[in-house]
Amino acid sequence: MKWLTLLTGAFFLSCMQNNTIYQPKEGDLLFQDLDCGELCNAIKTVTYGVDSAEFSHIGLVYKINERWMVLEAISEGVVWTPLYDFFKRSVDSQNRPKIWVGRVQAPSDTLIAKVKSIIPQYLGQAYDDAFLMDNGKYYCSELIYELFKKANHGKEVFNLEPMTFKHPHTHDFLPVWKDYYHHLKMEIPEGEAGINPAGISRSDIVKIVLKLGEVSQKKGRD
Repeated sequence: MKWLTLLTGAFFLSCMQNNTIYQPKEGDLLFQDLDCGELCNAIKTVTYGVDSAEFSHIGLVYKINERWMVLEAISEGVVWTPLYDFFKRSVDSQNRPKIWVGRVQAPSDTLIAKVKSIIPQYLGQAYDDAFLMDNGKYYCSELIYELFKKANHGKEVFNLEPMTFKHPHTHDFLPVWKDYYHHLKMEIPEGEAGINPAGISRSDIVKIVLKLGEVSQKKGRD
């Protein structure tokens, strides 16, 4: 069965776009248009990414014990996920991963090795379902933010922005966010500092090097 696993993984990694095969590189940022229902749709409604792309999740690629893995913060907490499993989680109509690959540019790329060395400190930490900074828990983009900040001696690499949970046109809170935070028994943290996958994709130090599949995009926005 081992040869079958390797063959399947190799096939999936050979997702082609403009005749380019994805060759993983340590430190790659995988921006994912994740299909997780109303919550993912709500995240995409209140954020926007590079080239108007809509992303609801992000992971970080490293080679661990000769296997390409993705570090991510999901409901189970901070975990390693095999690259193949991450890719097949959300695909477009042509069965391509709904993922764009970003790479951190110089001089911040020198932090990638340091980030890898401190990841064990975060593994197993709880998922931050409240989307709040500095509470000992981590949501997906917060994890990336904290790793690079710590690797950079406490200096911010990616920028925090005021969070919004309001529809960009009506300026009313989306019903899903009202229900979500009501369930958590807390106020919606409107305006508090935070970060999201789409925001990281717009960072000046991130270059999109490959678009593996078709992601949803906002209309009428550059």
